[in-house]
Amino acid sequence: MQITQNFRLDEFKCKCGRCTMPESVKQNIIRLVTEVLQPLRDQIGQPIFVASGYRCKDHNRAVGGVPNSQHMLGKAADIVVRNTPASRMYKIVDRFMLTHEPPGPGGVGKYPGFTHVDIREARPGSGGSRW
Repeated sequence: MQITQNFRLDEFKCKCGRCTMPESVKQNIIRLVTEVLQPLRDQIGQPIFVASGYRCKDHNRAVGGVPNSQHMLGKAADIVVRNTPASRMYKIVDRFMLTHEPPGPGGVGKYPGFTHVDIREARPGSGGSRW
């Protein structure tokens, strides 16, 4: 299913290959894409690769994800942009989220090799994310 011009739902499917994506997760992914990822992609003018989208509970545990991971809700994506270091992409996403209309809850995290973006409802506390 094509969500926007540059993103398809299957880019966000769980990497375990065994689970089925719940409808509520699909709706959250559509919101993540339409409200954040597609506008971000339009702004930077470069393709965004989704390294990790939805994760079922078992896969999240297998990859060492936190128990309340936004990935399990379909509200998060770990992204990579070719030829853009994750540290630089973090700054770009952070600035985008601050100036995006409407600014709101969500998170951005800086990790080696990828940038985490989410649309959580409450701002996270300390750690690798800002908000």
